[in-house]
Amino acid sequence: MSGSEVARLRQRIQEEYVAAQRALHAPAMVAKHEFITRRMENMQQAHAQLQILVGPDEAIKLVAETLENTQIQISP
Repeated sequence: MSGSEVARLRQRIQEEYVAAQRALHAPAMVAKHEFITRRMENMQQAHAQLQILVGPDEAIKLVAETLENTQIQISP
């Protein structure tokens, strides 16, 4: 298992999650459904790659931990 590859995928999941959340909740932004859907699809692809690297059980734990530790700041 490549630790740096796992870290890269976790970072990608975090970035996609933040982008989708900002698009959904930012007051000045009107996000298209397709934009948010694409962010979620990108997260799923990164999750699938994590499954290959660390197995399905560990992959879902890493995704859950990543999202749980992600702080999203949306400016008014």
